[in-house]
Amino acid sequence: MSAAKQAKQPYQHFADRRWFIRLLEIFPGVVTWSFLIAPIILSIFQPLLVAYFIIAFDIYWLLKAFRLSYFLIRGYSRLRLSQQLDWSRRLDWLRRPGHYLKAAEKELRKLPPASFLALGGTRRGLALRHKELEAEIDILRDIQERRSAMLDPDDLFHLVIMATYNESRDILEPSVQALLDVAYPSDRIMLVMAYEERGPESTQQTARDLIDKYGHHFAYAAAVKHPDGIAGEVRGKGGNITFAGRQTAAELARRGIDPEHVIVTTFDSDHRAGKWYFANLAYTYATDPNRVHKSYQPVPMFYNNIWDAPAPMRVIAVNNSFWVLIETMRPHRLRNFAAHAQSLRALLDTDFWSVSTIVEDGHQYWRSFFAFDGDHEVVPLYAPVFQDAVLAENYRKTFVDQYKQMQRWAWGVSDFQFVVRNSIKNHRINTWTKLVQIFRLFEGHFSWATAALTIGYVAWLPLFLNEGFRQRSELAHQLPIIASYLQNMALLALIVTVATSMLSLPPRPPKYGRRRSFAMVLQWVLLPVVGIAFGSVCAIDSQTRLMLGRYLEFNVTAKSRKTGIAAATAAKP
Repeated sequence: MSAAKQAKQPYQHFADRRWFIRLLEIFPGVVTWSFLIAPIILSIFQPLLVAYFIIAFDIYWLLKAFRLSYFLIRGYSRLRLSQQLDWSRRLDWLRRPGHYLKAAEKELRKLPPASFLALGGTRRGLALRHKELEAEIDILRDIQERRSAMLDPDDLFHLVIMATYNESRDILEPSVQALLDVAYPSDRIMLVMAYEERGPESTQQTARDLIDKYGHHFAYAAAVKHPDGIAGEVRGKGGNITFAGRQTAAELARRGIDPEHVIVTTFDSDHRAGKWYFANLAYTYATDPNRVHKSYQPVPMFYNNIWDAPAPMRVIAVNNSFWVLIETMRPHRLRNFAAHAQSLRALLDTDFWSVSTIVEDGHQYWRSFFAFDGDHEVVPLYAPVFQDAVLAENYRKTFVDQYKQMQRWAWGVSDFQFVVRNSIKNHRINTWTKLVQIFRLFEGHFSWATAALTIGYVAWLPLFLNEGFRQRSELAHQLPIIASYLQNMALLALIVTVATSMLSLPPRPPKYGRRRSFAMVLQWVLLPVVGIAFGSVCAIDSQTRLMLGRYLEFNVTAKSRKTGIAAATAAKP
């Protein structure tokens, strides 16, 4: 780098030094371990401080549990409402807003005044229709005013890149079939099966066979082999879908298709789009004037095989689904996760996905955030994409695979050094914005590693580790009681989760009796154990590995079902 360029970017060289990168990698693990060890030491020397801390900590998480439950109720309500809308009709609004506006205004004039309908009784249905028409008219007027900034939905294509490694046909074929079952014309959908050269020949052949069997239904279809051993790539999904994306982008360029008119969705082999996913996404994308600088996040629902999975895996699957649903109510915290969408134009600008990390989904948010100088956000899409809960051929492998999956997701803490370094180097983003982003990233992984363990064990430490405190202080004996009382109050928030899970589950398969439904409720007693074993421990494991420089390698989560090929519409939000 020249002296002039170094003068313009004084922190560029410093931020990329290896010692600084390692310092940032070590930092999260050091903070987490310090936080976990501190109560043990303080219980010996300052037990009263620990006592007050745990009471305050439990109160904080009690209030947070109620707040998250509120967001879950709101998020689930929005998901249900979104699934009741006819998104194909809404796309037609973009084609003929004037026609629909006149029709809505005409129907509204025929209804009695809103003040009359507010009397209720038999007029309740008319009152509801009155509100619906008023909302439609507002939207249609907005469409007319901003029509020049919107895209014609007939110009849009959806490109689905479906990554596979070693999955069987029973897993892959329902996912492809689901693309044909959606309420969206298949001749506006493109399908690319991205498979690995290092994968088994049977999976490679299956990918090619499925393209041969179903390819004629789509606007474009191809099976793309990702070569093994490309320099600079780590083994993982990122390299696979990036290679497929580059190949497909070149083909679409030859066909003269505008990359801004292509919305790219990345799917795993078990992902099945819900009925309205593509129509909802097309409408949201077409009406967004800043569409290129947005990612679109559907709601993952790990329900494809939920009735078959062991109880701990069911708890984790539902929790993972609900966590993203809660985050949609806090879009400033929402990040790309599993299935997500972005314009092909944006992917070309960011050189597709990262090939150097095993968590390419969440990392893509940060790459886009810095590539667009902070002008990037994730838009929640209240449309489900159904996925598999972890289920292998036996319980032991299921538990191991579940642990490895959660450990890999927790490896997102490796983004911390990337975000800090790029925040130092990018002076076009507001400093406060960068600090907030760094804090949110760090706080999320810190809480993931520490919250469940702290709630579970800290309250007992002063009682067991400090005999003098136990003998002289009344608080020593009251502390576990107070902590238990606060934790029992949190059960009210758990009731919301249990009730929502039962409402959202797909129908019980005929082979299972009512006992299985009862087990779906009873399974939640496992939440504290699951939260520690597959939450805190996995996060601590990932942070410790990063701290020690033992970098995690990608592990493919097993896909298995007891029921063979299941229906694509798995849940009833």
